[in-house]
Parts: sequence; structure tokens; C-alpha cells
Amino acid sequence: MVLVVILVIILSAISCEANAQKQLSLDDAISLARVQSVDAAVSLNELKTAYWEYRTHKADMLPEVNFSGTLPSYNKSYSSYQESDGSYTFVPSNYLDLSGKLSVDQNIWLTGGKLSLTSSLDYLKQLSSGGTHQYMSVPVGLTLTQPIFNVNNLKWKRKIEPVRYAEAKAAYIESTEKVTMKTITDFFELILAQENLKIARQNLQNADKLYEIAKAKRTMGQISENEVLQLKLAALKAKGSVTDMESNLNAKMFQLRSFLGLSEQDNIEPEIPSTVPVMHVDYQAVLGKAHENNSFAKNIRRRQLEADYNVASAKGALRSIDLYASVGYTGLNNSFNSSYQDLMNNQIVSVGVKIPILDWGKRRGKVKVAESNREVIESKIKQEQMDFNQDIFLLVEHFNNQAMQLNIASEADDIAQQRYKTSIETFLIGKINTLDLNDAQTSKDDAKQKHISELYKYWYYYYQIRSLTLFDFQKNTTLDAEFAEIVKK
Repeated sequence: MVLVVILVIILSAISCEANAQKQLSLDDAISLARVQSVDAAVSLNELKTAYWEYRTHKADMLPEVNFSGTLPSYNKSYSSYQESDGSYTFVPSNYLDLSGKLSVDQNIWLTGGKLSLTSSLDYLKQLSSGGTHQYMSVPVGLTLTQPIFNVNNLKWKRKIEPVRYAEAKAAYIESTEKVTMKTITDFFELILAQENLKIARQNLQNADKLYEIAKAKRTMGQISENEVLQLKLAALKAKGSVTDMESNLNAKMFQLRSFLGLSEQDNIEPEIPSTVPVMHVDYQAVLGKAHENNSFAKNIRRRQLEADYNVASAKGALRSIDLYASVGYTGLNNSFNSSYQDLMNNQIVSVGVKIPILDWGKRRGKVKVAESNREVIESKIKQEQMDFNQDIFLLVEHFNNQAMQLNIASEADDIAQQRYKTSIETFLIGKINTLDLNDAQTSKDDAKQKHISELYKYWYYYYQIRSLTLFDFQKNTTLDAEFAEIVKK
């Protein structure tokens, strides 16, 4: 029996510990969200994708070593052959072929061409009568492939890809700040739900007391039956409000826990921030930092470059001239060693030309389409820049005004709380009626909710400015990250 009691006590203690209150400050919630939230994981993977795309682009500019070969190729077949008299016959083919080729390829970004240094060896063995074999070697060969008038894709990529990666890095920091903003929203919604439950419980307690006092006053004939019924109705409404606020609190608790990646056993107790980062920001300073750091500025530059590239590609397709040049040495012998001696000079030069004589204006039309698309993009960019500047202007106005709004809401909250306490005392001595008391209670509840709402707005605006500018105006530092370490996670 004693063991059973001890076991029950231990299990009760474990249960209490599992459901213990978890004190959580706003800074703690933000830190958890940046590490554990799904949004943070998505942002990280998007950054990794952009990083490896940029690494791939940089690798295109470096020499590439390749090996290709056929090890081996066996062929036993029959093919048609035309005799000198014009008749056809079938001849057998039976041989074994091995080949290997080593090449060092280098893209030339300045011209858009490609330079290759190659070395290869082929071995051919006849398996039919005679069984002869032969080696053919190319100890060294140099090949140049160069488009003459076509668009230089490498040069354009060299312009576009760094801007694209800079845009992705800025977008990652912005997304981190947006995770913070989402955390602030969920955090203050939980605070508001918690405060609403406290208000509802306090209102229920007060309503029950006032109803009991009203019944006693009615017995003494000090108030009317109508006022007693009003207080009874208020007590019933307060009881229903408690139930609603409990459900709302559970929903907001689950929402924040899910976003932060916490266990369902964690019962969060959010701490209302006692201080706020008090400061005043200048519109021109915010606008300058936004244009300097925000991914929007990089996005505009990238889109402009891509539009110019599309026009250049369309113009390059009007005619096509390609140069192919190859120089080197070739050796041929029945012996492996001898195939690298008595080398013969090998030279190939060819110029391929493709110029449309009659295409009914198809290529010219593609140029006009590309130019029109570029004009459309430029018009959209101008409008987007105007909207971007306007949004920043409004945000700066809201933030600079929010400090005053927060102070007013805080003072109004204190006054409303004091007024409600005074109204209860005044009602008890019969100086005010139930309507005045209900009005004081409503004002008290609204003032508390307004205070929390204004506090939330201040923090939200603060981090929204950080998100747009990638700059901390309180610390006067640019927001940055160790991208080389982040992509290794």
C-alpha cells in the first residue's frame, strides 16, 4: 500500500512538471522561431538553393577536366558495300574498339567561346581473319569554338548571377525578420487572450459579488427588481465569457507552440515586454537604407539585366556565325609506342554560317517582342518603386506616431482600472446605478485591450522597419549573417 502511494505521488509530480508553466519572454520566442519554426527552415533551404546555383555559375568560369571513353565496344555485323561495277554485296564486320579521351575545357567569358586541350588514344582490333590491330593517338590537340555574332551568354550570366545571389541573401535576412514579425503577432495574440481570460474571470467574480449584494439591497428595498435582474444577467454573461476566453486562450496557445516547434505539454506563460526600443527614425534615412540593402533593389536590377539579355539574345538570333578551329598532332601505328612517334600535323578550321534569307519577319518580330517586354518591365518597375517608397513613408509615420499612441493607451489603461474600482465602491453605497457600473467595466476592458494592441503595433512596426532596411537603427548597424556557415547547416 505504501509503495502504491509513493508511486502515485511520483506520477503526480511528473505530471505537474510536464505541464509546468513555461515562462517565455518576447526575445526568447523570437530566438526559438528563428531556429525551430517551419518558416525559418523554408528560408534556409531557399538560401541553400540560391547558394548552390551561384556556386554552379562560378564553376562554369573555371577549367573543367573531363574523361570520356568506350571500354570496350564490340561489333559483329554485316553492312552493304557497292562494288566497282555498281552491284551491291554484304560484307562482314567484326572488330573490338577501345577509346579514351582526356580534355581540359575552359569557357572564355570575355568572348563567349570555349577552349579545349585534349589528348586521346584509340585501339582497334580486327577479330576476323588476320586479326590485325592498330593504335591511333592524339598526344595533344587544341580546339576553339567561338560564336561570332551570337549573344555572349557567359558574359550576361557574369552580370546577372551575382545580383541574383545578392538578392537571395538579402531575402534570407528579410525572411528572418518576417519570422520575427509572425512571432510577435502570435506572441501578443496569446498575451491578449491571456489578459481577456483574466478580465473575464475578474468580471465574473465581481458580477457574482455584486449580484449577492444586490439581492440583499433588494430585500431592504434599496434598489429595484429590474436592477437585480440586470446584475443577474451580467453574471450569466460573465460566466459564458469565461468559457469563450478559455477556448480562445487554448487556441492561441496551440498556435504559438506549433509555430515555435514546442511540445504540447509546454504551457506557455508569455511575459509582457516591460520596455520598448524608444527612438525616432527619419524617412530619408530609412528610404536610403531600404534602397541600399533590401532585396527589392537587387530584384529591380536583376529584372532590368534579364530584360536587356532577352533583347540581346533576340538580336543575336538574327544571324548565326560560328568559328571552329582545331590544331594538333596524330600518330598511327600497329605498336602503342610507335603511335606516339612520327606524328602527323592535324589542322581543322571551319566557319559555319546561318543567315535567314526569308523568314517573313519572324526573327525581327522576336526582337520587337523582347524590346516591348523590356519597356513593360521598366514601367512596372517605376510603379513598384513609387509604391515601395510610399509604403516606407507610411510605415515611418506610423512608427514615429506609435510611441505617443502607446503612452496614451498606457495612461488610459491606468485611469480606466482606477475608475472601475471607484465605480464598484460608489455602487456599493448606492451613488450610481448598474448602467454606469457596466460602462465603467466596458471601458476598463477596452482600455486593457487597447494597451496591449498598441504595444503589439509598436514592436511590429519596429521589426517591419528592420525587415525593409536590413538595418538596426537602435544599434546603428547593418543586419548581416554568416552565409558561408549558414548553408553548411
